[in-house]
Amino acid sequence: MNTLMPLISVVIPAYNHETYVEEAIRSVMEQDYSPVELIVIDDGSKDSSWGVINSLKDECEKRFVRTVFQTQENAGTCITLNRLFNMVEGDFVYLLASDDAMKPHALSRLHGFLAEHPDYVLAVGDNEIIDSESRRAFWDRDKKVVYEESEAAYLTFADMLQKETKIAFGSDAFGSYSSLYRTNHIPNGYLIRRSILSNIPPFTKEAPLEDWYLMLQLAKHGKMKFLPEIIFSYRWHATNTVKQTERMILFTEKTKAYEDKLLLSLPVSSMTEEVQEVCQIGAVYKNGSIKPFFEWKKRMGPKGRVLELIFFSMFKASLKRN
Repeated sequence: MNTLMPLISVVIPAYNHETYVEEAIRSVMEQDYSPVELIVIDDGSKDSSWGVINSLKDECEKRFVRTVFQTQENAGTCITLNRLFNMVEGDFVYLLASDDAMKPHALSRLHGFLAEHPDYVLAVGDNEIIDSESRRAFWDRDKKVVYEESEAAYLTFADMLQKETKIAFGSDAFGSYSSLYRTNHIPNGYLIRRSILSNIPPFTKEAPLEDWYLMLQLAKHGKMKFLPEIIFSYRWHATNTVKQTERMILFTEKTKAYEDKLLLSLPVSSMTEEVQEVCQIGAVYKNGSIKPFFEWKKRMGPKGRVLELIFFSMFKASLKRN
């Protein structure tokens, strides 16, 4: 064990992934970085996931400085993530879904960047797409799996995100609060500074898109970096949540509403300039408290834009006073 390097905590919330969870855990075991602790919570899986997880305990205890495997009655993703994050002891935290996998150099590559850039709270690399049998794949324009690059519209997960969001991942827009407020665009397989986690509110069912919610909170405290290399395998199979269109729309609306609720509770003095700008340009506005105003602007018709400009000039003046 390399005691000169900081401890990294890898956490896995597991649920009904008996076919994939061993591959996920072994991908952590194969990391070229140490020291690592591994914490897995099985959230009341109805299949044999817990048995698969438990069968790897002896191997994991030999590989990691600390291994924690727990099972519980099904509590949902938010409660499970809160428990996982509360158990970590490392200086950095890596979240891994139980059906995905890490490339062997993922932790060393991400930690290498964060160690040299203390103003960044998160680093992430690109994701290759794999199918249910762990074969490398691509997406066509409808996100259907294809196996020939010539048939692909998107070669990687980040390729898809950049093309659909129009965000340049090599620019300061990547991981900025204003960009994330519009849409989540952070790939999977990110490493986070643990010190930041104590500054953000816990996961909640009121914000059911946990990844997006977490990114929004992190963006209030620092910058994020995208490393343009494949260090993660994102599995695309029949049960991916993002395939459930109507459910995703509902979850997006709920998460956005909860984020506005959080902004409501923030005094202007505690907001970064970027968060203030988000409140200014149309999502929410400050007038004693923060309130949604899209419907107000719509009702005003053509006059809405003129009144908006007048209001925001007053808004800027109020920020200076506060």
